[in-house]
Parts: sequence; structure tokens; C-alpha cells
Amino acid sequence: MTTLMEPSVEETIVSMARRARRAAAALARSTADRRAEALRHVAEAIEAREDEIVAANALDLAAADEAGVSGAMRNRLELDRDGVARLATAIREVADQPDPLGAVEDEQVRPNGLRVARMRIPLGVVAMIYESRPNVTSDAAALCLKAGNAVVLRGGSEAIHSNRAIAEAIREGLADSDLPEDAVQLVPVADREAIDVLLRQEESIDLVIPRGGEGLIRAVTEKSRIPVLQHYKGVCHVYVDESAEPRRAVEIVHNAKVQRPGVCNAAETLLVHEGVASGLLPEIARRLVADGVELRGCERSRGILVDEGIEITPAEEDDWRAEYLDLTLAVRVVPDLEGALDHIATYGSSHTEAIVTDDDEAARTFVGAVQSSTVLVNASTRFADGGELGLGAEIGISTSKLHAFGPMGANELTTRKFVVFGEGQIRS
Repeated sequence: MTTLMEPSVEETIVSMARRARRAAAALARSTADRRAEALRHVAEAIEAREDEIVAANALDLAAADEAGVSGAMRNRLELDRDGVARLATAIREVADQPDPLGAVEDEQVRPNGLRVARMRIPLGVVAMIYESRPNVTSDAAALCLKAGNAVVLRGGSEAIHSNRAIAEAIREGLADSDLPEDAVQLVPVADREAIDVLLRQEESIDLVIPRGGEGLIRAVTEKSRIPVLQHYKGVCHVYVDESAEPRRAVEIVHNAKVQRPGVCNAAETLLVHEGVASGLLPEIARRLVADGVELRGCERSRGILVDEGIEITPAEEDDWRAEYLDLTLAVRVVPDLEGALDHIATYGSSHTEAIVTDDDEAARTFVGAVQSSTVLVNASTRFADGGELGLGAEIGISTSKLHAFGPMGANELTTRKFVVFGEGQIRS
């Protein structure tokens, strides 16, 4: 009697990657209308499966509670009915965006009469490796489909039930459309070997996007044979300038740190101009401490706050480079704008920086000098997000400058090829 053996992890991943490559070829020939219609079917399927998705998420939350996961990490994992509705809304927003493909750009006529231009095309197959947040499953799928790419998704084990339920809904929506179901595939196993095998599929996969902690991203970068889009840390700064309006400064700093501390665009370091530190820093600190923020400060900031009866521990060198992802904030008093810029250049991670100022010249200097992927004037760092910046959703935030920089939407999941129109020219 012959026993059918289950495919190995390697066989499973290799098969998925090859099917994704075939699906990508079909997507490259699809029209904008077909892709948009498919996304609407996907949104409808997610709404129809709301009960299953919420129930699956409850299993993940129960496992997290049993493991002692709490605070910001648990918040990333949670997906209630309103959250499912937001998934569908984000997919429809992506569907309604202008088509990123096919546009002929930068056309020029050469002296020999050749018309040379560039055309936007899909990247091909994207592998998405991510932790915790189940919304990444639908966001990544929607953006890849919009840009004509197939995607292989490998979520973390902590969200495996949620990810499976969302992926099943996506494939159900694709089954009702003209696009291949294999355009979106979720790795079905939590085995870490699956990641290693996935990162060796350079013949089938064109780009790897890791989204999670610094450890995950460094591990993926070290092992991958495929180009990797990197985002190591979000060490985001808010600089309060000498001219800052006090109430505005308090509100922006508080929102940047407290509104959702466990995400990469939350503020991790506060820089305050010495000209306003004595009067304004205590007001900012009281608001933060009242909401549970632990402050770690330089000698000058501690001198100011301790005199006001506000608790602040001494900052160490590592605090200036820390991505806390929690209710902890490093605080430094700087002599001026140049001091703030020097600090950001030394300790920043090229993610997001904000200035609070009423001085137009200071704002222009800050925007021009800071080399991070998102720079804000008089607004919270929390706006460094694809949805908030008009992308509908984001597949990640790149802090490396090659190919894409900052929040990545559908346009950033394309590349450009040369197209040349002639009338019989030959080269002599």
C-alpha cells in the first residue's frame, strides 16, 4: 500500500514561488480596470468573512494573552469588527487610485529621430515577510495587485490564524475576478525554514520586503539572495524650536509619542531649543508623564525638570539611538537649530523628523538639511504613514534611498523600462 507523503517545507515554498511567477506574467498583461475590479471583489469578500476573521483573531489574541504579550505588541495584533471594515476600506481606496502602470514618461527625440521614453511596469513577484500586524496581509496584497505584482506573504506565527482568514478571503475575491488566485499566496507554515527557502528563490522572486523588528530585517538582509528593501529602525525626532507656539508644541509632542507608541513613526527623541526649555519643557513633560511616559534626559533637561518635581532618569548614549516602541522618550536640550540638526544627523535612522516652529526660515532650513524619508513642519510624526500621505495604504517604509524612500504605495512597487519608437533607423 502506497502512502502519500506531505510535501516538505522546501517543496511547498518552491511551488508557491513558481506559481507566483506564472501569476505575475498574467498580471503584467491585465488592464487597470480588471485589477481595480478584482480589488473590489476582494474588499467584498473580506466584509463577507468578517465573522471568521474576528474569530480567527480571537484565537491569536488568546495565544498572546497566554504568552504574556501586552501593551503595544498586543495592540498591533488586535483586529476587531471596525478593524476588518478598515481593511476593506483601504482596499477600495487602493482600487480607486490612478493606475500606476503603462504611463509613458520623459519622452525625448534623439538627433537621429528616435523617440526615447520610459514606461512604468510591475516589479514581478514580491515576497513580504512580516510580524504581528494582520492588516499587512490585506494591505500588501492590495498594493501588489494594484501595481500588477504577485505576492507571497509570510506572516508571523503570532498572527497565523488572522492571516490565514484574511488570505482566504482575498483568494475568494480573486476567484470571483479575472485575475489568478495565485497572485496572492500565504505561506501555510510557521516553520522558520520557510523563510530561509523563500529567500533562496531568486529565479522566481524579484523583491523581498521585511516588515517588523530590527532583528527580523537584519536576518532577512543577511540571508537573502534577492534584493531586500530595508527599514531597520524608526528613531524619530521632534525638535521644538525657539519660536514654537507653546500649546502647539505640547499637542504635537504628546501626539507623536502617546497616540500609538508601538509603531515606527512614533517619536522616540524630543529636542528642545535652550531658549524655551526652561519655560516650555516642564509643560510638555507634565502632559507626557500624566499619560505614563518615562522620560530619559540629558543633564540640562534633568536640571530643568527635577527642579519642577518631574521625574526623569539620566539618559545614556544608547538612549539617543533607541527605538523604544513604548511609552519612553529621550529628551535633550540643544543650543539651537544647528544643534538639533547635528543630533539628528548623528543618531537618526532616516525615518521621520518634525520641527515645531513659527519661523519660516527655520522651517526651510530644517526641511532642506534633514535627510530622512519624511520631514514634517508643525505636524506630528504619526503622519508618516501611507494612508495619511494619500497612498491609500502602504506596504512598508523604506529608509534606504535606492528604489524607494519613505512610505511605499503602489507607485513604489513599479519600475521603469525604456521604450524606443523608430522609423527604420539602424546604427552605423
